[in-house]
Amino acid sequence: MKRQKRDMAARAFKRGYLAGVSGKSKDNCPIDQTEVRQEWLNGWREGRTDQWDGMTGVSGIHRLATVTSA
Repeated sequence: MKRQKRDMAARAFKRGYLAGVSGKSKDNCPIDQTEVRQEWLNGWREGRTDQWDGMTGVSGIHRLATVTSA
């Protein structure tokens, strides 16, 4: 649990990805720190791309596992 809390960039990317896949606007980014906000936006872009490519539901979850582990 502590490792997850330390890696703010990975958490921000994951949350941004989930927001993008669900179709939320990038204006909903809750982060104010510049570097962490950029990771959230990167995740959001990946999520939106995957949503447009039809990778929602189970295939989107599998994609998230491969994107965050890379």
